[in-house]
Amino acid sequence: MPGLATKLDIVPHDEPMDDTSGEPGMRPDELRLLEAMLFAAAEPLDEATLARPLPDSVNVREALATLQAEYASRGVNLVRIGKKWMFRTAPDLSWLLTKETTETRKLSRAAIETLAIIAYHQPVTRAEIEEIRGVQTAAGTLDVLLKTGWIRPRGRRKAPGRPITYGTTEAFLTNFGLEEVGDLPGLEELKGSGLIEGGLPAGFGVPVPSDDTTLRDDEDPLDPGDLDLTLAPAPEAEVQPEEAQAEQGGEETTASADVAPETNGGDQSDEDTH
Repeated sequence: MPGLATKLDIVPHDEPMDDTSGEPGMRPDELRLLEAMLFAAAEPLDEATLARPLPDSVNVREALATLQAEYASRGVNLVRIGKKWMFRTAPDLSWLLTKETTETRKLSRAAIETLAIIAYHQPVTRAEIEEIRGVQTAAGTLDVLLKTGWIRPRGRRKAPGRPITYGTTEAFLTNFGLEEVGDLPGLEELKGSGLIEGGLPAGFGVPVPSDDTTLRDDEDPLDPGDLDLTLAPAPEAEVQPEEAQAEQGGEETTASADVAPETNGGDQSDEDTH
């Protein structure tokens, strides 16, 4: 809004104002000007900015209140955001104007490897995933898979530190068109599809996956709060000395599902080893 705007010259009307008549020019000029400024503004305007082109005799706050009442039942409403004013779509109509888009994103190599290990070896802990992959798994890798809904925390391993065990979900089966995890390809199928090439170490095999939801003998139920999106580790005061020592040694760190999605450089330790 120009800083040297000319004050509006209010011309009195000979007839009483009747906003319901629908005739042009029958509304007070200060309301029309406020309406125009708010409509044309790219961002909310404060009362001082709105008052500049108006005569000093106009009470801007009362005029805005009048304008707000006029628009209360319309498709757009005049709302106050902090100390500024703006037009906004009526709340009961906003759902009609909502546009939903699906963003397709590729999983990183580290995330694909981690998902495959969880699918074939579940229930599996983060430390066991790292042992199979041979590299340290960044927390963001598990975060991405948790956000997709393809993996879930199952329970806690009966081991020092009580690390969380992970397994696949129904969303994983739906996405990959499987009736059950046992339908995942075996070693011969992987060779036939060209996914495994070259010589394999002696005794190499692909485990038979199982998505049995029943906890195994070496698993404890999840603690209260483990299913929260944050999946935050237990407070230090509740950790026993031997458990704290195991956690410091990297046995397990629970992942946070609120971390920003992983980028190509988010699992640097994984990419540098390949």
